[in-house]
Amino acid sequence: MPDAANGNVNLYYEIDGEGGDRDVDAVAFCGEIGYGPWQWGWQHAAVAGPYRAVVPATRGTGGSDAPPGPYTVGQLAADLDAVLADAGVRAAHVVGVGLGGMVALHAALHSRRVRKIVLVGTSAYGDGVNPGSLWADPADPEAVESSLRAAVTGEFLEYQPSVVSRIVEWRAAEDADRDAWEAARAAVREFDIADRLYEVSNETLVLHGSEDAVCPPAKGRELAEGLPRGEFVEVDGAGHLANVEASREVNDRILAFFEGED
Repeated sequence: MPDAANGNVNLYYEIDGEGGDRDVDAVAFCGEIGYGPWQWGWQHAAVAGPYRAVVPATRGTGGSDAPPGPYTVGQLAADLDAVLADAGVRAAHVVGVGLGGMVALHAALHSRRVRKIVLVGTSAYGDGVNPGSLWADPADPEAVESSLRAAVTGEFLEYQPSVVSRIVEWRAAEDADRDAWEAARAAVREFDIADRLYEVSNETLVLHGSEDAVCPPAKGRELAEGLPRGEFVEVDGAGHLANVEASREVNDRILAFFEGED
């Protein structure tokens, strides 16, 4: 798989699908704090038919470099732009969860490549968001599995034990260590575009699990209301990673939202 460079930071990414003869032929995915590309395993195959799916490993995760922090959302958005440029993408829809949603919002304000955006479990500002419960040492399988209680509901953990086991394995291989996690945590803490939401002219779908314990659903509703072209949809019964826990509904909504684009 290819690597892109943002200055002296090398960024691993995965790309799949042929796209089509359209103005926007790619969908880029921006991940939650500390999580590797595994978190998009439920989405990239769904979009890789009609679009090219571009899945970067956020700096500090996967095969990407982990420079000293703190990181900023602006840096992470520049990383995304470097990946899209390396992949030859001139225009892309962007899907982000948590921190990745913040990156998508920043990119929408500053990059000409971004078209429609989908935000999962995202707020317009870092205050009141509690990503600390998502952290676990990737080398500690028990801690990794325990920390999933903040990301998904107890029902998912109970009824999907084989999936949970695979997630633990993927996280051990791809997730950030403590230093890189704290560097990314700083990006969430300092993020605030509440007074600039009116500038985001992109069509935006805000998806939020009704049981999100990391970023309360009220923050997603507030975000959508502040966006000129924002639409809020609550995903009933899902936790923070609604894209994992309710992947069929989320995928259907994402594709329907993108449908009709050239």
